[in-house]
Parts: sequence; C-alpha cells; structure tokens
Amino acid sequence: MELIKLSRPYLKDKNNLMNLIEEIIDSGLFVQGKYVSLLENQVANYLDVKHAIAVSSGTAALHLSLVALGISNRDEVIVPAYTFPATANVVELVGAKPVLIDVDLETYNMAVDQLENSITHKTKAIIPVHLFGNPANMAKIMEIAKKYNLWVIEDAAGALGAVFEGKKCGTIGHLGCFSFHPRKIVTTAEGGIIVTNDDELANKIRILRNHGILENGNQKDFVLAGFNYRMNEIEAALGIIQMKEIKKIIEERQVLSKTYIDYLSDVSNIQFQKILPNCTSVWQAFVMYLKNKNINRLQKLLQDNMIEVNIGTYAVHILQYYAKKYGYKEDDYPNAFELYSRSIALPFYNGMEIEKVYQVINVLKGVLNEN
Repeated sequence: MELIKLSRPYLKDKNNLMNLIEEIIDSGLFVQGKYVSLLENQVANYLDVKHAIAVSSGTAALHLSLVALGISNRDEVIVPAYTFPATANVVELVGAKPVLIDVDLETYNMAVDQLENSITHKTKAIIPVHLFGNPANMAKIMEIAKKYNLWVIEDAAGALGAVFEGKKCGTIGHLGCFSFHPRKIVTTAEGGIIVTNDDELANKIRILRNHGILENGNQKDFVLAGFNYRMNEIEAALGIIQMKEIKKIIEERQVLSKTYIDYLSDVSNIQFQKILPNCTSVWQAFVMYLKNKNINRLQKLLQDNMIEVNIGTYAVHILQYYAKKYGYKEDDYPNAFELYSRSIALPFYNGMEIEKVYQVINVLKGVLNEN
C-alpha cells in the first residue's frame, strides 16, 4: 500500500520551470536578480499593495519586520499561544518579550476579547496569525491597535489569497509576512515575502535584507547593521510558476476541504475550523479538533494504515524554552493546550487524487468508531 503523504508542493508547469532554471544557470546571476523582482511584482499586484519584498523565509520576514519597526529589549509584542514557534521566536530574537494570549477554540486564531487585557505601557506591536490560512478577526485587532497606537504585523505565513471582509490577509496591518515553505499555498522551497503600503518601512526592509547596503548609482554604503535574508533566483522561479496558477490552487483547496467536511460531519466529537462571516480561508492545512480523543493513539493507527498525519501546530507556552524562561503551566492558555493536544492535520495538498481523499475518510471513520 502506498503512503498517503501529509502534503506535497504543487509544481504543475515543470517544463516552463526547467526552462527558467536553465536560463538562470546560463546567466550566472543566482541571487536577487530579475526573477526575484518579477515574483515581487506578481505578489504585489495580486495583493494590490505598493511593496512586496522577497526574503529567505517566512521567519526572516517576521524578523525583518520587527527590526524595521525598531522593536527591541524592554518592548513587548502580543502573539497567540497556539502557533508555529517562529511567531514568538522572532520576538525573542530582537530582545523583546512575546506576550502570549489564548486562542479561540473554534477559529483557532487569537482570542480578540483577551487582547486589551494583555496590553501594557511596554506593548509595541501585535502579531495576529491567520492560522492554517483562516483569517483572524482583523477588524477588531486593528481597532484595538489604533486605540493604543500599536503596530500590527500580520503573520500570514499560510494565508496567501485568504480574504477578510473583502481585503486580502497580509494587507490589513502595517506589514504582512508570508511563507513560501513547501507546505504553503505557493512554495519557493524556502522563502518568504513582506508586503506593505508604507514607503519608509519598505525601503528600510530592503536595506536590512541585504547586509544594510544602501545603493546610490554605482556607489554602495553600509548604512545599517543588516542581514543576508535575500531570496535566490531559482527559488523565485518556483514561485513565479505557481503564482500564475494561484486562483486554481485556492479553488482546488476549497473543493478538497468541502469534501472532507461533507463526509466527516456526521462523526461525533469532530470540530472543523470555523471561518468568520464574509471571510475566505485558503485552507493551507486541514486541521480538525477532536474532543475527548487520544490524538497520539489516533496518529499511530492512521500511520499504521499508511496515512501520514501530524499535529495541527504547537502550544508555545509548553515548549521547553518558553516554559523554562517564563514558568508557564499547561493551563495558563487552556485553549491553546487543548488544540495542541487534540487536533490533527490530515493529508491535504493540490493534486491529491479523490480516491486518496476517500481512503483517508474511510480509515479515519473506522478508527474513530473503534476509539
């Protein structure tokens, strides 16, 4: 029996991709050339923003955003307690404190009703996460941010194309950060991109991404202590090919998620990720919350049936680094811990054959009925 993979990157137009890669190799220009610029233009046009700055990863995008905003030691940044640790790690990396808040048990996103209580005189920014491509409540987040004069950096790592009340995720806050990791909507193998409508921030981020270099004609000077967070040309070529197909990529994911929901909705104790009204999730991953179920045993049984699964994501407060540094306990953020303990990501990717979807559904139903 063939293993049903958790995820696979979408690379349909391989011939055109290979032609681009051959051209890049022949040119001898591998870093920060015309294809990086082309990908940046594609993303900027798709999201209808002034600036898109390609970088080496989604984590680099978040890190550069914080540095560009001048956030450092003695500052605080609010992040959800249920997210991939990079969201909190970048705050630590600039010397600031990540202030965790719990998440909503239905949407899996930042619990906005707890947001104001987490703000202090040290708070400088909020990093909402559009988890698994599902839009967070940006209207409320921006309202609170404006009230307290806070920056908003959208962690839209898996939300390229997601829509909140008519606006693309990543374009609502002051900065939006996307990932091009292989499990994301569009992949460049590794890579990410920052978007903004702020000219000054965009200019600073471009300088920081490339060692702090400011170019003036043929003259160069190092005006900031920057990073090597550049994207290379071959990575950009991967993204260019997929950006041409992004509408189809998202449409297929809508169909795939609906299939799972339709066929599993009659199973007791399953709760699917809730999408807010007038919003569109791009379903970067299909993650279910299973009440009163032993996820560890369920994972093993599915893997025994050649179905690759994983947890949804992490409860940041119970990770060794954060628990040790800040003394967190499991019940400090109960919803984050509950979702971490009882959520499972099913195989979900563009090009997944419908027969494999039904196979996952049938095995899962059988296993859950036995549990």
